[in-house]
Amino acid sequence: MKKLLALALVFVLTMSLLPIAMADESVADIIAQAQTMTNEELYKKAIEESKGKTFNAVGNSSRGKSVLPLFIEELQKIDPSYTLEFSWQQPKNNNIFAQLDADVNSANHEISMTLIQDGNQIQSKMLDTGYLLNFVPKEWAEAEDVAKENNENPLALQTLNKVFMFNNLGDKTYTNMWDFVADGEAPLFMGVNSEPVGKNFLYMMTSEKYSNWAKEAYEAWDGKNEEYDALIEDMKLDVKDLGLTAENANYGLTWVLLWCDQYNQETDDGPICNTLVTKSAAGQTGLLVYSKLRSIEETAESSVNNITVAAYQDGYTGIGGYAYKHYVMLTKTSPLPWTACALIAFMTTTSEGFYAWGKDMGGYAPVAACMQDHSQDGYVDGVNTYDAKNDRGYDWWLNDGQLVVEDPAYCASVSGKMSAWIDGIVAGK
Repeated sequence: MKKLLALALVFVLTMSLLPIAMADESVADIIAQAQTMTNEELYKKAIEESKGKTFNAVGNSSRGKSVLPLFIEELQKIDPSYTLEFSWQQPKNNNIFAQLDADVNSANHEISMTLIQDGNQIQSKMLDTGYLLNFVPKEWAEAEDVAKENNENPLALQTLNKVFMFNNLGDKTYTNMWDFVADGEAPLFMGVNSEPVGKNFLYMMTSEKYSNWAKEAYEAWDGKNEEYDALIEDMKLDVKDLGLTAENANYGLTWVLLWCDQYNQETDDGPICNTLVTKSAAGQTGLLVYSKLRSIEETAESSVNNITVAAYQDGYTGIGGYAYKHYVMLTKTSPLPWTACALIAFMTTTSEGFYAWGKDMGGYAPVAACMQDHSQDGYVDGVNTYDAKNDRGYDWWLNDGQLVVEDPAYCASVSGKMSAWIDGIVAGK
């Protein structure tokens, strides 16, 4: 009798888990099929699946709301009677991870896809758990001009840059990344715990590639001295304690230490930009979203011409800022997976789908055909009036501009110890 009861219990538990297993397999199988299809084939599948239904998504960018009507119009070219209700939520205070977790583990799944940032938490909370699944559109993979490195897994909708700027009205110069952490400097920056991508940037500074860049810049810096030399040498102990393995991690970590000890915390990049462009901010510096320059109103007190983008200077040495990404993925329990795949394909492979993000400088699609040219955004009536607004583009920023690019796996591997180390420095200021 006990054996029969035990077998019955195993049967009941197995049957109770079947819906979850079947849902997982179903979405993963659909993704595998979808990756072999053209956009038009995906659009037809989406019409069959979601006509007259409601599509729910969550995203860190509110611009997703504006792309869905365009997506519906695209599907109506195939089926004029197609309709779709939609909800695009933008959770506040980084609650997007909790919302996705709750939906995946609920009895009634509502969220079909997400547009999400913060590679560290994406890796540890969404990818390692299998809660989010990656989909690479066929037309994305086969595009003639597509930047696949660091953009394919997970799939990036766009790369955004935060760059070093300084007010050029004083007599200070900033021609090296170490100038921004020299004694007495207080660069404006969003707090490391108010925007996690900024903390990811600091993690990345200890990786092989970027710590090498930090060393090269230090060796070329005219401000280096015995005190900095000693600090860099002493930092080898912290490198060991933190379990960092890059050969020159002590250079990157020293820069992080000085940055965290000296930056002037602000609540948002908007106020930072508005401060830097004023006449009264002579000699001040900041690390902020490049695209904020687009919204500066020219007045007697404020002008884009009052600031210099550090990396745009001839002879500038070292990193020009950092890059973070918006990734697009399906939930593993997506109620409308075909529609999610079709929408992701529309957003990442067509200029219409990417327009909501591509219309401004400082946001770059991996597929070049999606991008708009912002290289002359600073021109007025054919005259180069605001040179800082002339965006030099994705390839330039990653190579000549030397952006530090977020790697989710690396961030997740070092954040356990480094997060507390950084917090300790900031708290002790």
